[in-house]
Amino acid sequence: MSSPAEHAADLPGYAHVYSGKVRELYAPIDPATGLASQDALLLVATDRISAFDYILDSEIPDKGTVLTQLSLWWFEQLVDIIPNHVISAESPQVPEAVAGRAVLVKRLDMVPIECIGRAYLTGSGLAEYRETSSVCGVGLPAGLVDGSLLPAPIFTPTSKAPIGQHDQPMTFAEVTAMVGVPMASSVRDLTIAILARGNEIAAGRGILLADTKVEFGLDPARPDADGNPSIVLADEVLTPDSSRFWPAASWSPGRAQDSYDKQFVRDWLTSPASGWARSSGEAPPALPADIVEATRAKYVEAFESLTGRSFG
Repeated sequence: MSSPAEHAADLPGYAHVYSGKVRELYAPIDPATGLASQDALLLVATDRISAFDYILDSEIPDKGTVLTQLSLWWFEQLVDIIPNHVISAESPQVPEAVAGRAVLVKRLDMVPIECIGRAYLTGSGLAEYRETSSVCGVGLPAGLVDGSLLPAPIFTPTSKAPIGQHDQPMTFAEVTAMVGVPMASSVRDLTIAILARGNEIAAGRGILLADTKVEFGLDPARPDADGNPSIVLADEVLTPDSSRFWPAASWSPGRAQDSYDKQFVRDWLTSPASGWARSSGEAPPALPADIVEATRAKYVEAFESLTGRSFG
């Protein structure tokens, strides 16, 4: 399986900095000095899709545009809770070659934690609960099943693993040991606030937000009241890649839920149809054309249902 960097686009005027599972990062080059900017990055969302910490060989058409445009919409809905990293999503700051799927953003010092908030129990949280009656050290009542609404939203962070490795669950105590009590408390509270706002808005569209992953960075140019770098929302937010969205009308605890997100892909990969065993240690197979088409439709449906806007 090829690495993301092998598919990074050549963008004149920009230096390629990093390849993630889905995104490519570029630094604008100052034409006067020929040096890459230390203050801004071009964040380009590709059509790649990952599952179970693998980047699949298949791409989902228009996925990068959906992720970028949906994140931009959500950033606006969250601006009263937390500032974000966006500088511009328009030309000339964004090259025409990646228009619609790229954003020029502030370069931040990233908080080294995957911040996850859960309102419902499913996925890896459900697996951990079945073993320990808790998720990331947060004790939960007995009797919960797949899709159960939690008594209150919980913060269930994980480590940030390199590509090809698995993120590991962290307790809040482990987060505080890594970043300190003030920072840990802030990212926990912000994660839960973003989850709550997301569910508040999604509910009006007939959608449940089961869980979400958010990332934060520190902006030295925007000090807080104590003179410390302020916390800024970065990367993407409340997209089908970073969150689980369920149609409220079909929600039924005790089974896997219908979804608008890439759970659809995960379900196919773990079905007999794929011929792949997650425990094999081998990379997953490419997706068949009908699964690619259906996945694209899920992403577009999520965008249109949440924003009320037509895609394309």
